[in-house]
Amino acid sequence: MFKIIKKEELNPTVTKMVVDAPLIAKKAEPGQFIIFRAKEDSERIPLTVADYDREAGTITIIFQIVGYGTMELNTLGEGDCIHDLVGPLGRPSETEGLKKVAVIGGGVGCAIAYPVAKKLHENGCEVHSVVGFRNKDLVILEKEFNAVSDKVCMMTDDGSYGEKGLVTTALERLIKEGNSYDEVIAIGPLVMMKFVCKLTKEYDIKTIVSMNPIMIDGTGMCGGCRITVGSQTKFACVDGPDFDGHLVDFDEAMQRGSMYKEFEQHAREEGCNLLKKEVR
Repeated sequence: MFKIIKKEELNPTVTKMVVDAPLIAKKAEPGQFIIFRAKEDSERIPLTVADYDREAGTITIIFQIVGYGTMELNTLGEGDCIHDLVGPLGRPSETEGLKKVAVIGGGVGCAIAYPVAKKLHENGCEVHSVVGFRNKDLVILEKEFNAVSDKVCMMTDDGSYGEKGLVTTALERLIKEGNSYDEVIAIGPLVMMKFVCKLTKEYDIKTIVSMNPIMIDGTGMCGGCRITVGSQTKFACVDGPDFDGHLVDFDEAMQRGSMYKEFEQHAREEGCNLLKKEVR
């Protein structure tokens, strides 16, 4: 059992939890993730470690309420316990030796991009963060990104906050202004990462992306998280989640990611009914 120390609503669909997990906090690094079950009979769901405090023995998770599993997790409050939680899993993001990096975050993917930006900043790297959201109401972690970035470009699709446009608009402007980046690190929706990689390939800038396909066991045994990277099959849970974005087959990843949409919608609707019954 892992006690929830703090719970905070970041926006109407995104929740932040600080969880007591000293053994995981002791070893976690940016880019790694955990797999949890909210209750004994819940499904297994992966979540990236958004932050950690080694002294306090806590980790921070940030999740979007999109399916029954995350809906169920969101029913837990401060003082409640997550039934089980394993990690850290995956390979840490490689941040050593980088002098200047553009970190690109899209939507809830900013929860994964933030700890990477924070680690780079702690290493003395110059960090330019470009973060994008659909609108002002969905903005998260603005204060946190400002604290660890030398430059922050806030983008919204509708222009309701920051600058109107896509993250690629801001990134290309930064490149054309003469910024020479050792790497671009992009984390967010697959389509966003695809077009960031298309842009950086034109400018010959190494680009790392964080892949989060369907996962079950997190140990490479089930094969559910397989993706194609450079014509080779890789497992995101053990070979990643970070990969060279210029080698990732994004079209295949998007096709596989949409295979279970109908099933997920049905599970969500059934879950809503179950949660309503529990509340009654």
